[in-house]
Amino acid sequence: MKIKVVAVDNAPELLEKIARIFRQLEDVELLGCFDEAVAVVDFVKDNPVDMVFTDVVMPDISGISLASELHRLKHPPAVVLMSSIPGFSLEAWKIQAFGFMEKPYGKKDVAGMLGRFRKEKIW
Repeated sequence: MKIKVVAVDNAPELLEKIARIFRQLEDVELLGCFDEAVAVVDFVKDNPVDMVFTDVVMPDISGISLASELHRLKHPPAVVLMSSIPGFSLEAWKIQAFGFMEKPYGKKDVAGMLGRFRKEKIW
């Protein structure tokens, strides 16, 4: 079974980078890429999503606020926060995010996070 993912980043080059990584992985289905976090909440309400990979610093609402909103849903996805600011890893822990990836990340980092999800989550 493929892991259904969504990517959120307001930097177009980073959004394309993570989308490209997801497309290279066989066990992943990329459902959408968003440059605004607010649109993700509605998308996740209407579509079954396993994981959301989101930038922390966003212009509309932060990735941390997005994670909090998603956590309130009946079937919340696992949220992975991404930032070049390592201090946000503590915030990820505080809001019970599934994980944190420091930018710049690579295919190995993304695959590792997906592997951990597959191992820890009951399908």
